[in-house]
Amino acid sequence: MFERTVFSHEGLEVRISDHANEGILDILNHAVQGSEGGLRFQLQNIAPRIEAYKDKIRFVSLYRKNRITGTVGSCYRISGQGPLRYPSSYLRYLAFQSTYQSAPNWRKKLHPVIRHEKDDSFKQKTLEIFGKPHMLELDEVFEGDKHIMYAFLESMNERSKNIVHQAGYEYIRSFLTVTFSRFSPKADKRVSRLEKEEKEKMENLLKEYYRNYSFFTSEHSFYDDRYYVLKENNEIIAGVLAIPSSYKVYDVPGIWGWVMMKILPGLPYFRRLFRPGEFRYLVFDAIYCKKGKEEMLATLFESACASEGFHTGLTWLDDRSELYDSIRTRVKMGSLNRMLNAKPGLVYTKFINMTEREKEPFFDSPAYISGFDFS
Repeated sequence: MFERTVFSHEGLEVRISDHANEGILDILNHAVQGSEGGLRFQLQNIAPRIEAYKDKIRFVSLYRKNRITGTVGSCYRISGQGPLRYPSSYLRYLAFQSTYQSAPNWRKKLHPVIRHEKDDSFKQKTLEIFGKPHMLELDEVFEGDKHIMYAFLESMNERSKNIVHQAGYEYIRSFLTVTFSRFSPKADKRVSRLEKEEKEKMENLLKEYYRNYSFFTSEHSFYDDRYYVLKENNEIIAGVLAIPSSYKVYDVPGIWGWVMMKILPGLPYFRRLFRPGEFRYLVFDAIYCKKGKEEMLATLFESACASEGFHTGLTWLDDRSELYDSIRTRVKMGSLNRMLNAKPGLVYTKFINMTEREKEPFFDSPAYISGFDFS
């Protein structure tokens, strides 16, 4: 494990590390994700998810007088296939010290940091790291290589959008949160966990299914051996990874958000679906469905919920993808999906050492929104 200072200025330091130390975990565990006016929540599964990235995660952290004030994680993988296949880094775990994040005068507190000319130079050097992946000391990444760095942002999160804009990232796609729910989920005998000897076959099915998607990776598709398949005549018709997760929810926007926060937790059946203090749900990832069998996804999702002891599942899909359109029109997703009217998420990308021709497919192809990266 390593941690090193890449540059410093008048009590401020930027450090890069290949692990989440105590300070990083503390700031992540207390960070409220989202933006004012949008969905605001705290992640509850941080340490085990970081561990799952193994040696492919790096943290870029800001320290002030030797105390951490902010951090962001960068997760390396090879993603995509064909003309969409490139070394890439996904940015997640953006968090700031809570006093800066929640206090009404946080801009004033940061005023000395962001307005001084020398400090602006320091800030620019920090942002440059998110366009120079070779600085993160990954064994497979070298200066001059083609590389893609990308992030998923809330459309209403102006602070995060401002940061990525300054770092030279550009918007390429959008996606939506899709919710599945059942008051009393029941298991179907056609659904079972994927057998170990079937993983190679399933991985090939996924690669074919997502061959035209940017950022697809099967690296975490079988995380914790919780991949469920629906079979007919011994053929895999549909499949999904189901990852137990939870949020502590602080705010959900809109009138339905008010209903979910104030009314549903008091109703006998609906409180099975949603409780703000601990919103338990399954993350659905690596979804597969044989063409023409999309309606079977509801049976698969319900069986996964029944097997794992959950009532709700979440997934995130490119809103111009065929899979999103199929689920929206052919799959009965349940009452919570009609209530949770989340704003679109945005995909921002930094293309490094790539030509305009090499960039073009990323604007036209649906993006794979990894549920694991949201869990």
